[in-house]
Amino acid sequence: MTNRLQFHNTMTREKTDFEPLDANNIRVYVCGPTVYDYAHIGNARPVVVFDVLVRLLRIFYPTVTYVRNITDVEDKINARALENGESIVDLTTRTAKIFHEDMAALGALPPDYEPRATNYIDEMIEMIKTLIDKGHAYEAEGHVLFSVSSMAGYGQLSKRARDEMIAGARVEIAPYKKDAADFVLWKPSNPEQPGWDSPWGPAPGRGRPGWHIECSAMSKAHLGNTFDIHGGGQDLIFPHHENEIAQSCCANGTDDMAKLWMHNGYLMSEGEKMSKSLGNFYTVHDLLDEFPGEAIRLLLLKTHYRKPQDFTKDGLFEARTELDGFYSALRKIKDIKPTAVTNDVLKTSPVSRALSNELNTSFAIHELHKLLASLNIQLSRGNAKEEDLASTKGHLLAQAKLLGLLGQAPDDWFNWSAPGGDAVDGSDIDQLVNERLQAKNEKDFKTADEIRDRLQAMGVIVEDGAGGSTWRRG
Repeated sequence: MTNRLQFHNTMTREKTDFEPLDANNIRVYVCGPTVYDYAHIGNARPVVVFDVLVRLLRIFYPTVTYVRNITDVEDKINARALENGESIVDLTTRTAKIFHEDMAALGALPPDYEPRATNYIDEMIEMIKTLIDKGHAYEAEGHVLFSVSSMAGYGQLSKRARDEMIAGARVEIAPYKKDAADFVLWKPSNPEQPGWDSPWGPAPGRGRPGWHIECSAMSKAHLGNTFDIHGGGQDLIFPHHENEIAQSCCANGTDDMAKLWMHNGYLMSEGEKMSKSLGNFYTVHDLLDEFPGEAIRLLLLKTHYRKPQDFTKDGLFEARTELDGFYSALRKIKDIKPTAVTNDVLKTSPVSRALSNELNTSFAIHELHKLLASLNIQLSRGNAKEEDLASTKGHLLAQAKLLGLLGQAPDDWFNWSAPGGDAVDGSDIDQLVNERLQAKNEKDFKTADEIRDRLQAMGVIVEDGAGGSTWRRG
């Protein structure tokens, strides 16, 4: 009997059984980055969280279509390009490339589709036309605005009162609005701003889309009018996702945009809100200069995705040490081929059961540690059969893969060094460790201590155990 998949639905505020619209193709949309700067660690949290969700879904269903967009037209982009003295295209191309590299370093799989907003302007214009024709939008002074009062169920996701919604949206008080809560679908562009021809605004009608309409158009293009799961950070519930629902449902004539809404919690840093002035504003790009990407990923997964998380550098050191423990055990059996684990077996594994219950990554990591303990017990006895070690290794690696962990060779993990740091070849370290062991066996403790001091100066920690000596970087 396989697990039931149960997830918390932001729309209903309840945990619910996952029931796909089409079991042959699970469709998932997650809001991606606005590419004008390095992604900070808070931006990385939803990428890692929903990467785990997609990995889980793929062992239960034959096809999972995962879409994560890129916003490459937005006023923040315009301002940053002007500030940098570079073109908007150059800025968005450069920062999107860095985003891809940084997320890959965190072990995130690429989405099946990654639509860029500027490639879907025609679809946005058509959706806006439909909203006007249906009486859900209106043109005023070159702008097109969504009429919030035209949708009876507006606010169903955020569950906010009208006054709270207006305050939360930080609405622009503009004389051309019929209602303070109305939001922009299209706005005019001046000669310095990106723009496309449209039916609205002063001749020649050159303008650009509002932020919210982008995801409505892109999700429809790839996943249809209604799809299974829409994900993103908690900060997107209102106004972004609320406005997506309004646009999509009113334009497409549907009751739902997505059947299940999932949102990860806020991320704090060093106990406070991230701020450059406080010195706790961490970009993924900068963190990767100090820590392996897998340690960053592990730390992000140690807190349940819906809970707030306090991200600290102390936590990163602990996560790295934790991974040292896993890779130390795996290095001892690196020449043993792991037994293959089928999806049918994986579906009922401890890690899968943890993830199937509200994507509980913290408990899933606990289950991985139980597998590690089992492996270490086998190794400590010294008489474990190779087939038993192969089986334990296979289960450990297969279940860790669901979390996007333990995917590299142990030697590669221990050979990691910070970019620009002193690169020490792992084979050189192995030679020194063996020389130290030989000196100890020959009772030459002076030489053994000298080698150990030399290794420590290189940032290498040697650990002696029943099975011999292993090393890791400090």
